[in-house]
Amino acid sequence: MLAALYKSYRRIRYREPIVVVSGLPRSGTSMLMKMLEAGGLKIVQDGVRTADEDNPRGYYELERIKDLAREPDKAWLREARGKAIKVISYLLKDLPEDHNYNVLFIRREMSEVLASQNKMLERRGETTTLGDEQMAELFETDLWRAGYLLKRAPQFEVLELDYRDVLDKPKAAAERINAFLDRKLDVDAMSGVVDKQLYRNRAQTG
Repeated sequence: MLAALYKSYRRIRYREPIVVVSGLPRSGTSMLMKMLEAGGLKIVQDGVRTADEDNPRGYYELERIKDLAREPDKAWLREARGKAIKVISYLLKDLPEDHNYNVLFIRREMSEVLASQNKMLERRGETTTLGDEQMAELFETDLWRAGYLLKRAPQFEVLELDYRDVLDKPKAAAERINAFLDRKLDVDAMSGVVDKQLYRNRAQTG
């Protein structure tokens, strides 16, 4: 009862939520942004990072988000209310409390995330000193911290999605997203932009 009242209070005080698409890098966040755009939701992006072989449909990023932890004045986020913005899981903690957030949090098999990231680094000629085991440990810690925050901080409401499920059943995923956001998005258009051919770096199943 108290939780419901506080939620109503926050909605009155901080108005329409910002829709946040989050997860680990290479986990399917760009796919979700593409779905939201197709469904009719306004997207916050700047187009600085353009489509490439790793993300042929585009990244849907806002460069300014990368400075979220260091930027003292975050009042510009008010302009994102009612729109969708991509924020990787590590930066969720740096979102200010004076907004409501509807978070679409996508999870992907860790081996697939690592394989996708390694291929992206290889194509760019970049290297990392961390092995897969160390990187997986860092990512798992990040996921735990993000999950803890999302469950306990009152500014967040979260819908968790699985990358493979979205690809296998895009219509069902689109309907879940639409219901969670309580909007009238074009579910057919959302499911129509999900391209299963882009599902590379699959985990081996028994």
